Amino acid sequence: MRKTLIAFLASMLAPILIFAQAEGEAPGIDEKINAAVKPAADAIGRIVFYSVQLGESATSQMPIVIIILLLSAVIFTVYFKFINLTGLKLAINTVRGKYTDPTDTGEVSHFQALTAALSGTVGLGNIAGVAIAISLGGPGATFWMICAGLLGMSSKFVECTLGVRYRDIGPDGTVYGGPMYYLSKGLREKGFTNLGKFLAVFFAIMCIGGSFGGGNMFQANQAAQQFNSMVGAEAGSAGFVFGLLMACIVAVVIIGGIKRIGRVTEKIVPAMVGIYIAAALIIIFANFSSIPSAFGQILSGAFTPLGIAGGFVGVLVQGFRRAAFSNEAGVGSAAIAHSAVRTEYAASEGIVALLEPFIDTVVVCTMTALVIIITNGDGSIMTYGVPEGDGVLATSKAFASVLPWFPYILTVAVVLFAFSTMLSWSYYGLQAWKYLFGRTRISDLSYKLLFCVFIVIGSAIELGAVTDFSDAMIFAMVLPNVVGLFILLPEVKKALKRYKGDIDAGKLG
Repeated sequence: MRKTLIAFLASMLAPILIFAQAEGEAPGIDEKINAAVKPAADAIGRIVFYSVQLGESATSQMPIVIIILLLSAVIFTVYFKFINLTGLKLAINTVRGKYTDPTDTGEVSHFQALTAALSGTVGLGNIAGVAIAISLGGPGATFWMICAGLLGMSSKFVECTLGVRYRDIGPDGTVYGGPMYYLSKGLREKGFTNLGKFLAVFFAIMCIGGSFGGGNMFQANQAAQQFNSMVGAEAGSAGFVFGLLMACIVAVVIIGGIKRIGRVTEKIVPAMVGIYIAAALIIIFANFSSIPSAFGQILSGAFTPLGIAGGFVGVLVQGFRRAAFSNEAGVGSAAIAHSAVRTEYAASEGIVALLEPFIDTVVVCTMTALVIIITNGDGSIMTYGVPEGDGVLATSKAFASVLPWFPYILTVAVVLFAFSTMLSWSYYGLQAWKYLFGRTRISDLSYKLLFCVFIVIGSAIELGAVTDFSDAMIFAMVLPNVVGLFILLPEVKKALKRYKGDIDAGKLG
């Protein structure tokens, strides 16, 4: 195990070493890093994203990992009697603090935990990913995206309840939680000690890799590109300077831990989501007469798509894939942030967590989709059925067709989305890092330093293979997490019964 961890750390440090050796050779750095990582990225990607053909066209291929997430979400929804719908009112009351005792154990409020987790999911996928999904699946993909988002609410409820149920509280009040803990502790309770240890370590390794790649370098890279494009700067040195500034800002926040992250995200997330939705509503209501037609295209396209490769199956696949990649329900990452909440009731945070896919997918992704569909009446934004290469550009064109100044707002949104995502994933990765290497100050600072260095690297160079690798690692987290969720479902039911029972008995609120 020790050799495996050392090898893993060496692979994480490889980009830094290459970067240092190749200073002054900016054009060659990208190729060297990609060449070093590509074999592993391709191999892991083929395993994690192994797809089955559900229709006749290439757009009808569905990764098995997405099928696992969707089937799990359906089972959880039925098992808990549609908690994703029946629990909405309770979720809103809980996040408002109606049943909260400020003296409860934990580090952040329900609202701060929710925004910290949301900051890890609301991001570039809501801007670029939706445009790509619609270009491939047409307007009908929106319908299936919404359905998958609603189902994902149940998965978030289950994993975040377990995150609180099996968390560790340090002597200083610091919370340590997430799938690493409910896999090891929870499965030990059920008599699966060795399996739990293996799954927890596997999850932690994948989580660290995902935090450095998809949760860091990819975000920094996309933010730098959008910013440099707006100000007309060349990539190379401008990206490095942008990354350095971003790394300094991120460092100031993450050094303060989850409490500071929560204080920042509770301000940034509502603001950035509010600005984005406000711009979307301006466009939607400016084209008020087109709204019925847009919804008609979404409904008809979901079942009888015209001109879309793969037909009905192709549209369904694109909608489900986008929702899964956007809200990460079932991946287990959000359970790490929600574990830090101040509460004595595990199910209270599970209930709050089900709002996350609703906001991320049902609200924000749907807003993006409506803007694109409404403004694409003449086909000027995209041609349905033809892959869209640059999702951010397509979304920007859609918004700019009504609001010429929106590309500037979009740049701010991309930078804020990237920044907030990095904050959340720094915490996810840190918790996994400490699970593997101990809760020492050296362990803490070493991870945070590495995280900030990777921000600079990600901003300065193109890292296609690295981000592919990290995406695979993030979705590899699904496999151990889902096993734990099914084994521990009875514990979630007990926690929900206790929380609702005490509310009904008047012990809370």
